[in-house]
Amino acid sequence: MEENTPAPFERGTDGPKVIVVGIDGSQSSWRAAAYAAGLARRQGSKLVLVYVQPVLAAGAALGAPVAPTTDEIAEELMAEIRASTERLQGIYDLRWEFHIVRGDPYSGMLRMADELKADAVVVGASESAGHRFMGSVAVRLVKAGRWPVTVVP
Repeated sequence: MEENTPAPFERGTDGPKVIVVGIDGSQSSWRAAAYAAGLARRQGSKLVLVYVQPVLAAGAALGAPVAPTTDEIAEELMAEIRASTERLQGIYDLRWEFHIVRGDPYSGMLRMADELKADAVVVGASESAGHRFMGSVAVRLVKAGRWPVTVVP
């Protein structure tokens, strides 16, 4: 091939290879997961679902049983994900992984997207009124400017 000749078009090679989606059990995070799953299926991408298990230092300091509660959330999320994938088995071919990381949601998503070399990040819109003042995880991920971020309402 000559130097000035463009490379031939290759069908199906462009697009995201790894799509990371944050889930926390909220309705907006499930909508984000559904959107990301459809995108991953159509693009032939790997879907990586991430639950960032909060570290509630204040609750732990006061003697509140923090770990069992967040462990239960993670188990419930995994059960729901498994049930959904079993219902769709044989209908859709979708590669997926589920990761649990500890920390605050922004740092956890940032770390996982970097570690997994994400091509795209999908998150649900914040359902908290306080985020109007402090900034939501979605806004902070967009501002990080490392990958395309889709915010699903």
